Amino acid sequence: MRIAVIGLGDIARKAYLPVLTALPGARLHLHTRSPATLAEVGDAFHIPSERRHPDLDGLLAAAPDAALVHAPTEAHPALVTRLLSAGVPTYVDKPLAYHVDDARRLVALAAAGGLPLAVGFNRRFAPGYAQCRDHPRDLIVLQKHRLGLPDQPRRVVFDDFIHVVDTLRFLVPGEVTATDVRARVRDGLLHHVVLQLAGDGFTALGVMNRLSGSAEEVLEVSGADTKREVRNLAEVIDHKGQPTVRRRGDWVPVARQRGIEQAVHAFLETVRTGRPRSGSDAEDALRTHELCEEIVRRVTA
Repeated sequence: MRIAVIGLGDIARKAYLPVLTALPGARLHLHTRSPATLAEVGDAFHIPSERRHPDLDGLLAAAPDAALVHAPTEAHPALVTRLLSAGVPTYVDKPLAYHVDDARRLVALAAAGGLPLAVGFNRRFAPGYAQCRDHPRDLIVLQKHRLGLPDQPRRVVFDDFIHVVDTLRFLVPGEVTATDVRARVRDGLLHHVVLQLAGDGFTALGVMNRLSGSAEEVLEVSGADTKREVRNLAEVIDHKGQPTVRRRGDWVPVARQRGIEQAVHAFLETVRTGRPRSGSDAEDALRTHELCEEIVRRVTA
């Protein structure tokens, strides 16, 4: 399978390329506009020079069977449009776009062409989080904090808080009938945001503080007098009387712990079989983007 990798920054190098280069039969094609980066990454991952493309036209001429987009968010709409228009199934880092109208257009374009379009919501595949769907979930609390990173609301919500939004949507045990948003914005910068989703018998809270003093991510799901806690996607603590702790194994790759490996495999399986797997549905991803747009609207109102 010919697989294009577009954008060769940290996320591609640290998370995706190690997974892709380990796939049997995968022939990677790299694209970035920086000749120095193209040479550096191509050499590091032993990609032949004829499969290194400094322009998108050259990459598309190689007729890739699938593409993974790791370029900056601003470039997503144009890149994904070109790929889908050329008939290339596409996986793109979240978000699809900073504005929901662009996301809707891309999802419609994929649907019109009958093409897989996946968004990198890797937490749906992270073992610690996926296992929480087997736990009672009357109350869900997900905190994802940052150190010294207040920013414009749209960037915070679509580049970072979107993971919280999508994970809550993934974990809620029923239909959401009420949504509430609280935030602190000062001088145009978002300091913290809280999302509450509620339905029949459950409440889900997503909390992000961009001035929290530390970077951490903690998920708690509880119900039926039990609680499961997942810390930084690596440590699972089950509470029912005496807590029991499960930690990531010493040899478990970070990409597998964080669900990136599984997300890539799910996307490529969809490309090979034409049958989408749970977590790779573009229409569902679009609903996460629509909720993020509503959060931005309420935060900036």
